[in-house]
Amino acid sequence: MAAMEAMVPLKGEGGGKLSRSGSHGSNANLALVGTGESDTLEYRIKAVEKEGINKGKKEISLWHDITLVHVDPATDRPTPYLNFVCEIPKFTRKKYEIATDEVGNAIKQDEKKGKLREFKKGDIFFNYGCLPRTWEDPTFIHPDAEGCRGDNDPLDVCEIGAKIVPTGDVRPVKILGVLCMIDEGEADWKVVVIDAEDKWAPFLNDINDVEKHLPGQLSAIREWFRTYKIPDGKPPNVFGLDEKFMDKSYALEIIKECNHAWKELITGEKERKMEHLDEGVKKLVRKLSKSNLVDLAAYDDDEAPSF
Repeated sequence: MAAMEAMVPLKGEGGGKLSRSGSHGSNANLALVGTGESDTLEYRIKAVEKEGINKGKKEISLWHDITLVHVDPATDRPTPYLNFVCEIPKFTRKKYEIATDEVGNAIKQDEKKGKLREFKKGDIFFNYGCLPRTWEDPTFIHPDAEGCRGDNDPLDVCEIGAKIVPTGDVRPVKILGVLCMIDEGEADWKVVVIDAEDKWAPFLNDINDVEKHLPGQLSAIREWFRTYKIPDGKPPNVFGLDEKFMDKSYALEIIKECNHAWKELITGEKERKMEHLDEGVKKLVRKLSKSNLVDLAAYDDDEAPSF
């Protein structure tokens, strides 16, 4: 169902409100369509509106057209949850990702030198994906990120629920915490969440609850990211903040920053500010697909959830 959403889902944030007739606050009116032959460089998974499947199959960008705040499809009102777009289901290893540089931002399997990529370490044990309408700005150095810039992608998410979430599905999640990974000199935050409908969700409200009820889960996630590139002949990844998982409040500030960065990217404000940057960084930003532009509108009666 189309929905209005606040640009930043945190109390006290000013500014306008993004509105798009094509925005989707949940997966209620979305279907997933595969195009091309599976296990080829051409294969794509696209989100389309169910209503339009027989009328031109209107494509939906899983990066730009899904609202950050989850909207209840029954009431069309914001919920306390955020939306999670799953790229890699748990217990799989094909490295699917949103094609941020392609019009429509379909999901594709990553490739290197013409070969499809998968995790040589083996299957991942949590659902992995991103938060829509976020962007880790490659021109921004977070003070806790060991002097590293953002990795030029949507904010990564590790969903720790029991359900296997299909590639391309959109789920409401509770934010629990965040880990600061440094990946080949780039800041690559990993937000830890749980599906709002998971049986453990009522018991998990912050990062300490994860260690209390699911002991060992967080250290296993950290060790996965530390070692998953070693089979490719690369060194272990490292982490900022003394390798600690930061709490929900800290995670929400990171999300807020990345949501604001996405707004600057999609409206063109970021490119207007890049004159002083080196050409390499400029090219990173310019190659991204910003085909789904937004309009700034005044606030209406919908209130963003506060956390």
